[in-house]
Amino acid sequence: MKHTLQFSRLLCLALVATFVVTGCVRNPVTGRLQLALITEAQEIQMGQEGAGQVERMLGLVPDPALQSYVQTLGQAMAEASERPALPWRFGVVDDPTPNAFALPGGFIYFTRGMLGLMNSEAELATVLGHEIAHVTARHQVTQISRAQVLQAGMGLGGLLFPELEQLGGVVGVGMSLLFLRYSRDMERQADDLGFGYALDQGYDVREMARVFAALGRLGGERQSAVPSWLQTHPLPAERIAAIDERVAAMEPLPPGLRVGRDAYLDRIDGLVYGVNPRNGIFRDGLYMHPDLAFQFALPDSWPRQNLAQVVMAVSPREDAALQLTLRGEPSPDAAAEAFLRQQDVQTLETRRRTINGLPAVVASFRAETPQTVLQGLTGFIAYENRIYQILGYSLVGAYREYEATFQQSIGSFTRLADPAVLALQPNRIRLVRIGERMTLAEFDRRYPSAIPVAELAVINGVPGPETVLPAGTRVKRIVQG
Repeated sequence: MKHTLQFSRLLCLALVATFVVTGCVRNPVTGRLQLALITEAQEIQMGQEGAGQVERMLGLVPDPALQSYVQTLGQAMAEASERPALPWRFGVVDDPTPNAFALPGGFIYFTRGMLGLMNSEAELATVLGHEIAHVTARHQVTQISRAQVLQAGMGLGGLLFPELEQLGGVVGVGMSLLFLRYSRDMERQADDLGFGYALDQGYDVREMARVFAALGRLGGERQSAVPSWLQTHPLPAERIAAIDERVAAMEPLPPGLRVGRDAYLDRIDGLVYGVNPRNGIFRDGLYMHPDLAFQFALPDSWPRQNLAQVVMAVSPREDAALQLTLRGEPSPDAAAEAFLRQQDVQTLETRRRTINGLPAVVASFRAETPQTVLQGLTGFIAYENRIYQILGYSLVGAYREYEATFQQSIGSFTRLADPAVLALQPNRIRLVRIGERMTLAEFDRRYPSAIPVAELAVINGVPGPETVLPAGTRVKRIVQG
């Protein structure tokens, strides 16, 4: 299973309080005094909570060598920055959308989609530098809302009533930080600082413009809960021009700058590219999970999201939601009892039944919050030594409208038997070293890929299909399995 960020509106209750400024600090990068909206300890706590949430929701790429590689490069750069004592952590999350993002306190993540787009260690280093700069300049702290500060910075959590968290995909501050939008001045500062951080580590900073250019060319958005780089990092053409100006002002460049193309390509050879069907797919009104071999129905017209721990859909009016999660209890009865004994949850009806041959408990309930009343239907189903919960809920006044939809979804849970779906494998990046000079179009004919040749040009960092590749070039192709 791979819950969407928009679905939190039903339950996420913002704290209302007077914001207290904690004094002034000197920005370690600019040297200027600024209001300290939160202390460094609170910033780190916020980042730690957010990092845990991001890793649980998105999941890390299961490649220890790749994770270690990114951590090592990032750590060396961060330790040479203005804030070396932060608990820096760098990781790669299992998401196909190209992006990189920084959480407060030094927690920085790349998506595997971002790694698949780049072609050298120098490109990676310049983006690492950019994200490190957002932390050293405390840009996230400046942008965080008062409610977010109180919820995460003060350690109070995302809900006034945490016992209701299981009723929905409540989004805490960690995931919402992925959508922070920085000002143009902040982006310019991060570009400037990141450029310097990468250069100090001996990388060829001309590669920075190649990353931005590729992000601008890729276009479209994959099925993902992570926003694209273009949503969170404004990318006007002048940013690329500014990089070129910085490079020109340095002429001649220092000798021996590193690109590290082969070292980088070695690390991403075999990386999953695009959506991984083994984590579950939506098809023909169904959610199907090949690895866990189950399926169930979700309304086609409802926006849906698949993350590591939750599958979720929300009604078009955003007044109802459906979600599937795994429970930790040993039986449907135990799971239902644990769910229904939560404070402020009122049981309306409970009954044991069989759903497509599987033992289950189905219960209807109401849940009260200080701001609203929810009504829902939930099913706990035993299958292959796991207990699944399908939960449908809505505002109480809308429940009758959605009750049949909730019943249908719960009653549709069954074994996945389609051999074609069970056998689905992800696309992966594979590297080929060509023995002779050829265009990318010729390469694609000899070594076909599962993506259009125009997209292949973008991920290989070349202008287009007719670009001539010299003999000995290592070229990415995308193949299944």
